[in-house]
Amino acid sequence: MAKYSALYNKIQKDIEEGILKPGERLPSEKELMETYDLSRDTVRKSLGLLAANSYIRKIKGKGSFVLEMNRFDFPVAGLISFKEMAKRTNMKSHYTEVVRLHLLKESAFPVHAVEQNELKDIWELIRVRVIDGRRVILDKDYFYKDVVGELTEEVCKGSIYEYFENELGITIGHAHKEIIIEKATEEDRKNLDLQDYDVVAVVNSLVYLETGKLFQFTQSRHCPDKFRFIDVARRVRP
Repeated sequence: MAKYSALYNKIQKDIEEGILKPGERLPSEKELMETYDLSRDTVRKSLGLLAANSYIRKIKGKGSFVLEMNRFDFPVAGLISFKEMAKRTNMKSHYTEVVRLHLLKESAFPVHAVEQNELKDIWELIRVRVIDGRRVILDKDYFYKDVVGELTEEVCKGSIYEYFENELGITIGHAHKEIIIEKATEEDRKNLDLQDYDVVAVVNSLVYLETGKLFQFTQSRHCPDKFRFIDVARRVRP
């Protein structure tokens, strides 16, 4: 077995068995060289492979840190609620904190993709999703009041889509989404447990009813180490 593979396998095993904990700093390159009698190039190759396979994160000037192995697959193409995603991925511990529920009078969605001549009353709903005790998603939702009616904090703590569909009889159709990486804001740092990350993965969605009527804009801001955004790509024949 190649020397770099042996070191890779040792660290990988320690991470998967919980000997090395999430957020823990690995020994320095020099310490690994001395402990395992390896060259610097061999150690760097092992660490590079561990980083490529999402076992560790290398931070310039600070070292290599163990990443959380418990990541959740978030479907890009699907239109799914947090409660539905939690059930699908078998999350053991999760809940929602309502940060703010406020009615904005004669307002527009905070997104430039929508040209709006008519101002409407809009519910602004800010929620934090907590998984295994860590605040990992900041959801910022905006709903047309003339579609969803009155909202309460109690409803917003649960599945709001479940409430819309089962209680109000609203039929949700489709969404247009974009995924971008942004510098973490002060709001992100206040509401999310970002650890040493200074960026967030942002999903912006315009959500439409089955009739084609726009009724929601949502922005979900994610801790970048907790989610993988996935989709199925199909070959389009010319």
